[in-house]
Amino acid sequence: MNRTIVRLAARAILGGKRVWLLAALSLVLVAIGVGTAALGSGSSAASLEALQAIAFSTFLPLFGLIVGTGVIGPEIDDGSIVHLLAKPVSRHTIVQSKLAVAVAAILGFAVLPTMVAAVIMGADAATVLAFGVGALAAGAVYCVLFLLLSVVTRHAVIIGLVYALVWESLVGSVIPGARNVSVQQWALSVTASIAPDGVVTANVGVALAWFLIVAVVAVGTWYAGSRLRVLVLASDD
Repeated sequence: MNRTIVRLAARAILGGKRVWLLAALSLVLVAIGVGTAALGSGSSAASLEALQAIAFSTFLPLFGLIVGTGVIGPEIDDGSIVHLLAKPVSRHTIVQSKLAVAVAAILGFAVLPTMVAAVIMGADAATVLAFGVGALAAGAVYCVLFLLLSVVTRHAVIIGLVYALVWESLVGSVIPGARNVSVQQWALSVTASIAPDGVVTANVGVALAWFLIVAVVAVGTWYAGSRLRVLVLASDD
């Protein structure tokens, strides 16, 4: 990783309007936990199932979209990425540095609030840890996918919204055959493998889920770096 790129990426996420949007979404997640606890639902299966559905199918894709596109998309849109690419820094190092910031943002704004919401609902330590690990796994994959999408197309936000709201929220949750290619389902499988039996229902085997998570993160990160090389050639031409 490159410290200068990390610092610039962090400033892009934390120095503009995105940080307020991320903070607002984080507060909503915690508020869901508070509201559920206030209604007397406690740590019942229904409460955790609601948190699972809301966090994994809606909030995490949105968090991933905001930070994944935010660490590189604006630079590509306004052309300032050319100045960064002109530096003697590996394109893969650029991508890895920006992804490190994106995942750190996911950890702070999405993973921790999800765990706090679970604690407020009265979940035990194993369940809280399970939700944290599952949320981090999903967030990392979303960051890679949406950063890659920003490199590939200037319509990353629109495509990402359609993906998050249609595929992950609807198709990936309802259609059995689509669950194997749903990030949400992979994360739920990871969560279910850590949580006590019966707390979380998984539709994908945990071994397959981990394989797909690692594969998407590794291949997506590599391909994003490779696409940056093409972007440089296109700019030079």
